[in-house]
Amino acid sequence: MRELYEGLAHIAIQTKDIQESIAFYEMLGGKLYMTAERPCPEGKKYLALVDFAGFQLELIQSPAPVPMGEGNIPHFAVRVRDLDAAVAAIRAAGVDSFTSPEKRVIPDLFGGLQNWFLTGPSGEQIELMQSL
Repeated sequence: MRELYEGLAHIAIQTKDIQESIAFYEMLGGKLYMTAERPCPEGKKYLALVDFAGFQLELIQSPAPVPMGEGNIPHFAVRVRDLDAAVAAIRAAGVDSFTSPEKRVIPDLFGGLQNWFLTGPSGEQIELMQSL
């Protein structure tokens, strides 16, 4: 199964103010790579990818207040070569804690991607992500 993984894609971080967070992570040496907006039931969600050496931070500003502190990192993402093959291998290994019955295909987000989330044994969220 290991051959299906390409590496860490991103670490997601909830933020109160996305512009302030972008500026902070740029000050630490990151470089803004891409931004996006996504509609959600509460309003508009703002997203930004900040590139570091070998990984990206996905900054997320939600329209509804999100508790900050421990737990403001909602998930980590693993880049896979073939999402369907990775999910099949994980299920064959006996893991079936996927949070939805089907993968999501999002052609207009960050150059296009498909993903599927699963839950780890302590409730941590893991995103399997394949670029389109």
